[in-house]
Amino acid sequence: MFNKVTPLSSFLLNLCTLLALVACKHQSTPVESASPVTTVSVDVKHSPDPQQAQPLLASLHQQLESYRRIMVLLTDDEVQSPQERVTSSQVGQILFNEGLNQRTAFSKRIDALLASGAPSRFDTLTVILDYIESSPDLYDADRLAFREALNDLDARINHDSALPAIKLRQRIHEDIDALNQIERNYNQEITRLSIPFDRNRGIFIKREKWDDYVAHLRRSYTRKMILHDYGILEAYPIPMEESEHEIFGNELPPKTLVLTFDDGPHRVYTNEIKEILQHYAVPAVFFEVGRNIGRFDRAGKPQLGPLSKITRELIEQGYAVANHSMTHDLLSKLSGNALRKEVINADIILRAVDERRAPLFRFPYGARSAEGLRLLSEIGLQSVRWNIDSLDWADPVPNSVARRVLLQVAQRQRGIILFHDIHDRAVKALPQILEKLIAEGYQFAGWDGHAFSVNNTHPKSAKTDGEGIETTASRSWATVIGVDDYTKWPKLKYAANDAQAIANTLIQSFGFPSSHVILLKNREATRDKILSVFNDLANGRIQKNDRLFVFFAGHGATRQLSLRRDVGYIIPVDSDPAHFADDAISMTKVQNIAKTFEAKHVLLVMDACYSALGLMPKETQTSPRLATSINRMSRQMLTSGGPDQPVTDKGPNGHSVFTWALLQALSGRADFNDDGLITGTELASYVASAVSTVSAQTPAFGPLLGSQGGEFVFEIPRRKEILTTQNTKRPVKAINLNGPLESTNTTRQAKQLHQNTTAVKLITVKNLHHDEARLLLPPAVKLGKGKLAQPANDLGLQLYKDKSTKELTDQFSDTLELNPHFLRTSKNLGFFYPPQSEYAQHLPWLQNTLKIDHSPATTQLNRGDIYLQLNNKDKARKTYTTDVDLQPEDSGTKQLGMKLTKL
Repeated sequence: MFNKVTPLSSFLLNLCTLLALVACKHQSTPVESASPVTTVSVDVKHSPDPQQAQPLLASLHQQLESYRRIMVLLTDDEVQSPQERVTSSQVGQILFNEGLNQRTAFSKRIDALLASGAPSRFDTLTVILDYIESSPDLYDADRLAFREALNDLDARINHDSALPAIKLRQRIHEDIDALNQIERNYNQEITRLSIPFDRNRGIFIKREKWDDYVAHLRRSYTRKMILHDYGILEAYPIPMEESEHEIFGNELPPKTLVLTFDDGPHRVYTNEIKEILQHYAVPAVFFEVGRNIGRFDRAGKPQLGPLSKITRELIEQGYAVANHSMTHDLLSKLSGNALRKEVINADIILRAVDERRAPLFRFPYGARSAEGLRLLSEIGLQSVRWNIDSLDWADPVPNSVARRVLLQVAQRQRGIILFHDIHDRAVKALPQILEKLIAEGYQFAGWDGHAFSVNNTHPKSAKTDGEGIETTASRSWATVIGVDDYTKWPKLKYAANDAQAIANTLIQSFGFPSSHVILLKNREATRDKILSVFNDLANGRIQKNDRLFVFFAGHGATRQLSLRRDVGYIIPVDSDPAHFADDAISMTKVQNIAKTFEAKHVLLVMDACYSALGLMPKETQTSPRLATSINRMSRQMLTSGGPDQPVTDKGPNGHSVFTWALLQALSGRADFNDDGLITGTELASYVASAVSTVSAQTPAFGPLLGSQGGEFVFEIPRRKEILTTQNTKRPVKAINLNGPLESTNTTRQAKQLHQNTTAVKLITVKNLHHDEARLLLPPAVKLGKGKLAQPANDLGLQLYKDKSTKELTDQFSDTLELNPHFLRTSKNLGFFYPPQSEYAQHLPWLQNTLKIDHSPATTQLNRGDIYLQLNNKDKARKTYTTDVDLQPEDSGTKQLGMKLTKL
């Protein structure tokens, strides 16, 4: 680009001397260096300040050296032994983080240069661009190492309106465009080779351009020399299967993955990654470095920096944020106080952002030690490793990163994937990775507060009904309160258990993030704490498109005011019966707080006794059309009883009757029109009619002030349950209660299911004034036979748990008429026949199951059991043995093995 002009010979002489010293930085001996002494060729047309330009160019050269060494270490990772790959990866990550430190130093020097106001500052920056653009020592692939440096430089002069700055910025943009083109060229090479990610081809196509670059690097560097310069770093030798305090990813269910992102937060890329995750409704864990978030002042108190806002938003939006040490040091070489500070200080910083930080830790570089693991156990943190490495920190080509991840996933079928959220490679590779994995049926686990689970721990993306209307809110929040161990009021028996069950259901079945479900039980449920939680949610945490579910189980009370107006109260744990008007929480106050929430949908469910509020609005009729009501604001309340009605605190499974009915409704029974959704109106219709049938309580339901006819909506997860001898049926008490509960509801549901009617249903319940009110239920959805099979199967599972043997057989048979290839129902029907001794009918269904899918051990187990019942031990033994051989890791093989030992 430029003619070779050297107006400042002394400048170049000093520069060459400096860079020679830089290149020798990591040499163990002067004879066997991993890197030759290199000078930087620059076409100089300006008069830069040598004292300013030298350190900037030296920093760029250091970044390039780290980048090149990483390429050499990891290019041949496929032919390295497992231990060699571990060593290469660890040293490569050290090089990568050295590059990050060099980038930080480069940016600080740019800041100092621009702040100096020196007349030559733009001339000095021009020398930097000259080097990146035209140095004859650089390959195109080398220039990709400077992408972030150019981005940082662009950000720092973006607001300077001086003409030299404008010209310089235009040139930077042209350089970034050129780098994008270089990246696209390599992407095309990778894409031609990787699609369809099949490594068993007969023809190997050489990537000539990339291979030319790698060959060039190998003439200057060798893996042996690089490792010699740094010392061979081996991981602490703990066998995977013996590490009790670490999570590796190998223990996850098949086709289950965990996404993790290290080293952040970054001012740009972390949010971009979050937006991608939100688009695909995928959870993730972010392991963050403490110094990126904050520091400690002289008094030892944490002071949060500007990036802490990103961390806080991640936690508030349902992502797990965890500890990646304070400074990203090599912890395997630290001990004592130095080690403790790295771990504990980072935890203090994270807690200063949000106490809900995940109790997880990832050792930088994966380099852990026995002392480090003991420290984690002592302070309650769990080490998280990975078994799928994207190498996005090493590979400058996004398509290559994607190809590597997909190949490893195909090999391992489960695991924890390591990404980094501090550069753009992960941002560019992530969408194509997620598209491919989702299409192949992989599920993504998130941290639920105790373990990695696939229970939709991340807020779901908006779903739509047949008319394209969003049916779920942006984010889901819940406050769940249960008090039975009162100080001064009579003690209850099941309220705390009710609250725990509701919280578990919201998290495990409906995708509420565990960090968004605030559970207060017994001593935690003081008046001040409850009001503090409500006020915290009302003051900024809940946004206008969010939804809030509130559940209270405990005592309620009614106070009569003048003009025969009654006010209801919920009773916190620290209330005094003699002064509850002062130290309890009136429903008027709850209603006023509900009005302050910005959330679109709010549903309050109160398993306590109190009268009408006296401030209820005129009834606002919800539309039976979900497309209409879902876009309106809703403020709805469901109560367990009316004035002077005692709450029945003796339901099945350690629940009150009301909460038991509520849990049954949320399991899918309240989906009257079988559209996969439960509206607030459907929920109330089921619970009110069910509870009033089996108790003296008459639940009430209606809108609160501020409601505009909208609906709170739950999306039902479809069941994948397979019946085996391990399945539990409901206790007799629960079944006896479900009889009257289902006397109308199951019949109505089954009728709608088969007739597929579109008629609007009217249900009569009590409103919040305890007057009669009619609720309009949404019409049944028109479904094809294939789609009807799933809800029909779900109903069969309910009947099994209720021991409704005759109805269950008919239900599963009807399901298979709707869809003869519905695998789960075929298995379930085949399993169920033996208790009725209808063995002749049983075997054909199991044979049908194996035609659909010749794999599950549960089916072979059931089939073998039938042969035993028919006293055909040879066929039973053959059946059991076949599946043990074919599916050694299937969940049913332990039972098969036990059966074989008895034959």
